[in-house]
Amino acid sequence: MAEVPSDAELASSLEGGFVSRHADVNGTRLHYVAGGQGEPLLLLGGWPQTWWEFHKIMPALAERHRVIAVDLRGMGGSDKPSGGYDKKTMAADILGLVLHLGHDRVDIAGHDIGGMVAYAFAANHATHARRIALLDIAHPDERFYNHSLLPRPGRQQIGGDIHAGPGRFLWWFAFNQVPDLPERLLAGRSRELIDWMCDYLIEDSSAISDRDRDIYARAYAAPDAIRAGNSWYRSFGQDIADEKTYGKVTVPLLGLGGGEAGHMLLQAVLPGKGTDVEVVQVPDSGHYIPEEQPEIVIEHLARFFA
Repeated sequence: MAEVPSDAELASSLEGGFVSRHADVNGTRLHYVAGGQGEPLLLLGGWPQTWWEFHKIMPALAERHRVIAVDLRGMGGSDKPSGGYDKKTMAADILGLVLHLGHDRVDIAGHDIGGMVAYAFAANHATHARRIALLDIAHPDERFYNHSLLPRPGRQQIGGDIHAGPGRFLWWFAFNQVPDLPERLLAGRSRELIDWMCDYLIEDSSAISDRDRDIYARAYAAPDAIRAGNSWYRSFGQDIADEKTYGKVTVPLLGLGGGEAGHMLLQAVLPGKGTDVEVVQVPDSGHYIPEEQPEIVIEHLARFFA
């Protein structure tokens, strides 16, 4: 793995006056990158990435917003405590950061695990949420228990090849539940996982460069980082239990789904979860839509958060 710049160097490379900072909130230390002027817009990323997954959209959004890209609890430059990886607790982390930065109400766009946290924020802290965008993910609910441990022929595999199937075989949902083993298998070899995930869930693998992949691989190279990222998945049972206690979200929700799979998921799930819901398909994109189709994401987020 090639040497990669620090978070401070990466932040300063972006137009918009971005800087790398830390804040102690809700009993943990969060890393974030902030820049731009205007109403606050938080960006929350997912596994196995960091705040850097938004680097293609941050400068444009910073022209009208105070953009704050956050490393969640367990991610990148943030602390990796032993617990607190349920999305309700992680949403409380984000509320603590919002208040620490002097804001009262914020917009949030979350991708992957970050989308789950964004939804939990809307469900638990509605008075502090203005609008919420979910990128290619929905919050865990009972449907998660229906994910198959075997790829479905014709849907998630063709002729035994999961790369040939039109659907996504979410094997890592189960793998990340296993304690201790992922750390032993992946420590120092995280780039292998990063490459596999990026290539499997993407339309054009060049959208996430070698440099980007090295940045993510560095963030998940150590056993503690692998354990922390897996803990987001190991907390799904608690997330599902918490979701049962939530009523319909009253904060306006935008779902951006990458390709067929992400759009179908959001279209099936989100309208029943909120009172003001819009779902949009992002064409020619897989799961990593902020990096695959940044201009389209910028267009929809700018419109929705205007």
